[in-house]
Amino acid sequence: MNVKVLCLLFLLPICIHAECTCEEDSGNLNKSNKTQALIFKLIAIASILVAGALGVCIPLFGKMFKSFSTESDFFLLVKFFAAGVILATGFVHVFPDANESLENPCLGDTAWGDFPLANFVAMLAAVTVMMVETMVTSYYNNRKVEAVNGDEEKQEDQMHVHTHSENGHAHGSLEVRNNKIISVVLEIGIITHSVIIGISLGVSVHPETIKPLIIALSFHQMFEGMGLGSCITEAKFKGWKVATMLILFSLTTPIGIAIGIGISNIYDDNSHLALILQGIFNALSAGILIYMALVDLLAMDFMKSKVQKSFKLQFRAFISILLGLGSMSLLAKWA
Repeated sequence: MNVKVLCLLFLLPICIHAECTCEEDSGNLNKSNKTQALIFKLIAIASILVAGALGVCIPLFGKMFKSFSTESDFFLLVKFFAAGVILATGFVHVFPDANESLENPCLGDTAWGDFPLANFVAMLAAVTVMMVETMVTSYYNNRKVEAVNGDEEKQEDQMHVHTHSENGHAHGSLEVRNNKIISVVLEIGIITHSVIIGISLGVSVHPETIKPLIIALSFHQMFEGMGLGSCITEAKFKGWKVATMLILFSLTTPIGIAIGIGISNIYDDNSHLALILQGIFNALSAGILIYMALVDLLAMDFMKSKVQKSFKLQFRAFISILLGLGSMSLLAKWA
């Protein structure tokens, strides 16, 4: 009996420590150095801004060098690496955050109970992107076919030559248009979760939490920027559109941090509304990123004739993907 009592007394502090209170820890809050935390946040804004801009610019300005040409093997391997980064971002970074928010004990009894809401939202996001891409591509495809058929009726005497040139032009235009759709949807997915991670860093008042995030999120933005920059390069956007997409990507996380700094005194990341919104938006981002990485990036590039004909290039592509997956997964330890 005495042994049981001793065991109970021994385990009681552990049980109490493990209990979720969902209340702000005023003791820890008083100990945190808000001034020092603000300094680290400002450093994070500058570091992440530079890293993101550098990452997205590498493929864009790489066309000035032959090895960075969109037709080169090196550029293709960079795309495979970047696709691995984006895939790992969806699976290892964003998806767990979505589940953590929507399954947080602080929500108490929720309407969805044990239903895997984050997985369901991510699935809907992926399917929605697929349907939108299909409809938009089909729309432009049909318009192009109608235009070609109309020209053929007007110029029957030059039908063979004209049809051949129009079909070639139509194929090239369709590929560029698909790349534009992919770039826009990918940027939307990246921007959505970039705002969330920026706000999460901005509201933190603990320097020891912020310091490792500076390096981790800087690499995070640089790798994601390389993936987005590769897609933008192949989409052949006009100069002002490229600049707009580059600026939007580069500024999103720093703006999120600035918002977080502004609301840090009133923001409660354990409130029901904050947890649900974070969970839903992260789940949407995860679904978009996973779909884009697997379908629009990896599958499309592996189907290219130069990859299909070369086992050596396939092997190098596999290595590039694994390096992208591995590097981003490693960062999940800190961010």
